[in-house]
Amino acid sequence: MPTRHHISRRSPLRGPTAVAALAAAALAAGLLAAPPAASAPAPSAGTAPATAGPATPSPGHRSEAPPPARTRIHDIQGRTRISPLAGQRVTGVPGTVTAVRAFGSARGFWVQDPRPDRDPATSEAIFVFTGSATPAVASGDSVLVSGTVTEYYPGGAAAGLQSVTELTRAEWTVESSGNPLPAAVPLRPSTIPDRYAPDAKGGSIEGLRLRPNRYALDRYESLEGMRVGVRDAPVVGATSTHHELWVTAEPGHARTARGGALYSSYRDPNSGRVKIGSLLPLAQHPSSAFPAFPAFPAFPAANVGDELTGTTAGPLDYDNFGGYTIAATELGARTDRRLAREKTRPQAADELAVATYNVENLSPKTPPAKFERLAEALVDRLAAPDIVALEEVQDDDGPADSGHVGAGRTLEQLTDAIAAAGGPRYEWRQIDPVDGQDGGQPGGNIRNAFLFNPERVSFTDIPGGDSTTPVKVVGRGGATALSASPGRVAPADPAWRDSRKPLAGQFSFRGRPVFVVANHFNSKGGDQGVDSRFQPPARTSETQRLGQAKAVNAFVKELVTADPRADVIVAGDLNDYQFSPALKALTAGGVLTDQVGRLPKQERYGYVYQGNSQVLDHMLTSRHLRRVDYDIVHINAEFADQASDHDPQVLRLRVRDR
Repeated sequence: MPTRHHISRRSPLRGPTAVAALAAAALAAGLLAAPPAASAPAPSAGTAPATAGPATPSPGHRSEAPPPARTRIHDIQGRTRISPLAGQRVTGVPGTVTAVRAFGSARGFWVQDPRPDRDPATSEAIFVFTGSATPAVASGDSVLVSGTVTEYYPGGAAAGLQSVTELTRAEWTVESSGNPLPAAVPLRPSTIPDRYAPDAKGGSIEGLRLRPNRYALDRYESLEGMRVGVRDAPVVGATSTHHELWVTAEPGHARTARGGALYSSYRDPNSGRVKIGSLLPLAQHPSSAFPAFPAFPAFPAANVGDELTGTTAGPLDYDNFGGYTIAATELGARTDRRLAREKTRPQAADELAVATYNVENLSPKTPPAKFERLAEALVDRLAAPDIVALEEVQDDDGPADSGHVGAGRTLEQLTDAIAAAGGPRYEWRQIDPVDGQDGGQPGGNIRNAFLFNPERVSFTDIPGGDSTTPVKVVGRGGATALSASPGRVAPADPAWRDSRKPLAGQFSFRGRPVFVVANHFNSKGGDQGVDSRFQPPARTSETQRLGQAKAVNAFVKELVTADPRADVIVAGDLNDYQFSPALKALTAGGVLTDQVGRLPKQERYGYVYQGNSQVLDHMLTSRHLRRVDYDIVHINAEFADQASDHDPQVLRLRVRDR
């Protein structure tokens, strides 16, 4: 019997376009049986049954109460997130097929009852899971379905997400065809509560009765599997390589200056966000093992600020790569709002320009076109900063786990590309990590690195820095210096276990020392999503970032204690928000100022995740640097075509202001 297998929440392969690769790997590993040589016979005279195997059941959810004599879908769905009939077999459940998923290893179809009850908490639709077997039904078929009621947890129960109520081991008969589909329930501001989820003090909300008029998560759950629609929906998350995008059903709520949905508080994750996928008939993916994977040639390539004009409608699905999703059988047309990539101004002769840029797993195995795009951005969009703090620089053989840790070829290829694009001949400094100790893509040995323009700024090389020796502050007043440059900040501190160590460098600009600390704090991997069944969701990764922030704060405090007029810039991908505990710890005692807080609120973002425009990258300055010019340069995160998933940032400061 085919069984649904889970994909890790943080897997780099996601969405329908990744299914072929995942299925091939699963087949090779023996996790999935090879597809049958011939499909099940098509229904004859509308009465032939079809069968499918089970989805992975939820442990501990089984009801002993007998099902009603004539079970309907709302009886199965019930008034909470868990079916009152979970684990039981139901027979002859009536409904109309509204959509079919005929690709991948999680095929099946949605059935919706055309005769709903009057309870707004009970969904009138359900997904019938058929595994890798293509279901022999079509939209508009009136069916009677029998099967086992199952609670399926995308990503596995340990991921913390909500479950999807399904029918597995299903059989059905088609009674008639060509029936009208139920009207799509409109998603709009008047139907989506502003409050996102009930507060269960960190516990599960599964047992709570749904209150769809009070909480957005309850509203979506009460519509699970039902046809829903959005009209003239603004795009708040660009089309991904997995052919998905995000829209908002609340066009007037918390928008950025460029049309996104601004995430500025744990309390408000923007209730109107919903992901859009597609079930439209498209070309097949050339896979010999599973020949019906879609190539998605018709999915719109949309940027943030664009609009899906008209109606986008389909069943409301739920998955582990974005929560509630409209599996669209009808897609609005993309209206191009012509979002432009930004360009920052050049620095003046007496201004030092420092930038930070996460270049996303860069190595010589990266396509040359990406090096060219990064170079063009640094030269043209960022106006050739004097110093660049880079994150996610990989070793010279990229993800190959060879034991090699040097990154000279990676940085040489990047600096060559910058020079070819008309930029300066940058030099670089970095420290090779211990193999396999700094996290990131296995084998890649990512690290922080500095680029600098020797025509504008000099690097103060001080020997003694290596992967395990902590950099210290030496001297006092104007003689304050680093014990090693470059050097790593507290590399043995447990806070940096399996994480990138900060890289400190001492520079000289117009005769004055400038200290820069490049950072890449640990990721949010393992955190529960905002749509978790545990509310509020646990942010377990926060503990390590909090320790990292304290370590960097302590190091900067040493510098400014030794020299209160020290010019210190802390920059990089801190993987956390400006309102997070980590940033509060990093700025504690007034040691550092987070420059993002000085921007207009609608401009405080440089990364887009699940349709939320948010802050992950930061540039912070010591208290002496009171007058700086700071810019987040929006060239990547809002666009379907990206050189990196992060927007770079630039900070400019004048010598005479010191």
